[in-house]
Amino acid sequence: MINCVIIDDEPLAREGLASYVRDIDFLHLVDTCENPIELIRLLDQHPVDLIFLDIQMPKMNGLDFLKAVQNPPLVIITTAYPAYALEGFQLNVLDYLLKPVTFDRFFRSVKKASDYYHLVNNQADPASPKANPVTDYFFIRCGSKYEKIPFHQILFVEGMQNYVTIYTQKGKYVTLLYLKNLEESLDSESFIRVHKSYIVSIDKIEGIEGNEIFIQSHRIPISRNYREQVIQKVVSNKLWDKIKFS
Repeated sequence: MINCVIIDDEPLAREGLASYVRDIDFLHLVDTCENPIELIRLLDQHPVDLIFLDIQMPKMNGLDFLKAVQNPPLVIITTAYPAYALEGFQLNVLDYLLKPVTFDRFFRSVKKASDYYHLVNNQADPASPKANPVTDYFFIRCGSKYEKIPFHQILFVEGMQNYVTIYTQKGKYVTLLYLKNLEESLDSESFIRVHKSYIVSIDKIEGIEGNEIFIQSHRIPISRNYREQVIQKVVSNKLWDKIKFS
């Protein structure tokens, strides 16, 4: 269940979004607020996973709130002003909904939020009728676009501070995500950490030489701390040598 809060100074807008939330079984409405000042107090009292945030409000607008708060929950902007979209995405909002918000558009937005939430928290998504610990794909946000990443297409992942680059058979994708969070959501039988900054797909490995892994045209470094584990898991059980033929 995803705990959410609606922040909007218009009572009709709050009630409209609240009715949408009540119709979606994986959302739980914690409360509604008229402005971000009320939200700040609420965040100190209740766990909140997702915020529906208006922009033009008295006392403090939504974007100023995002600039002032460190590590806010997931945020979906709800506003009548399209001009703020770029600034909103630069502040790492998950989605940007223009009023009047239709239920179809709302549902698509919160489903993406659910996919992202369960990926980061390493949980199965209860919104899916076939939910299980390992699904065959996930979504990431690349700028203003959401990209579907099938697990079987991943070649390797490179981590840099608070974002990762996912290299796939179709191309590479950059998103704000910690490598550790992504690693926890990957199947340990199919993926292996080979370096503090790299995770690779085991069945995409084409060769190992020295301290490098070869995947297509890529060379991925193996750190000293991971080399023994990599050789044991990737090579040892599949190694054919003269002993096997003696």
